Amino acid sequence: MAIRVAINHKTAYHYDRFVSLSPHIFRLRPAVHSRTHIEAYSFKVFPENHFINWQQDPFGNYQARVVFPEKTKELRIEVEVIANMTVINPFDFFVEEYAENFPFHYKEQLKGELIPYLEIKEDGPLLNKWMEGLDRSKKTINDFLVYINRKLSQDINYNIRRNTGSCTGFLP
Repeated sequence: MAIRVAINHKTAYHYDRFVSLSPHIFRLRPAVHSRTHIEAYSFKVFPENHFINWQQDPFGNYQARVVFPEKTKELRIEVEVIANMTVINPFDFFVEEYAENFPFHYKEQLKGELIPYLEIKEDGPLLNKWMEGLDRSKKTINDFLVYINRKLSQDINYNIRRNTGSCTGFLP
């Protein structure tokens, strides 16, 4: 049996005088390519006098570009999503023959297309130490994915902040 969940997000800014709002980009819409079935979605912006254009970023995610023509004392955003949380088999995918086992090497053309995803942007001593501890022996790609996710789950601790709705993760 599937579980339906409703997520409601509200953000409000109140100003002590009338202000001009620059155009805003909101990225608060479920990804079209998500396998979770979205039953309902609502996006509301206040002040009500605004222009909204839905755009897609280079990764296929929707974003709302909102322009506010008049000064206002308030900016309020309300988003509601109702999702059907059906169980999804995480291993329901096809693997190219060359990638059936870890480690593997991408074909040159594909490697070129994946450059934005293969670029290393984080490089710190804790991450490097954690990466050195990884078992890089040959195994099926599914076994590697299970291994890396289990290791992350075991090695990352969370500190809950006193601020409502925020937490940080870190490697010990």
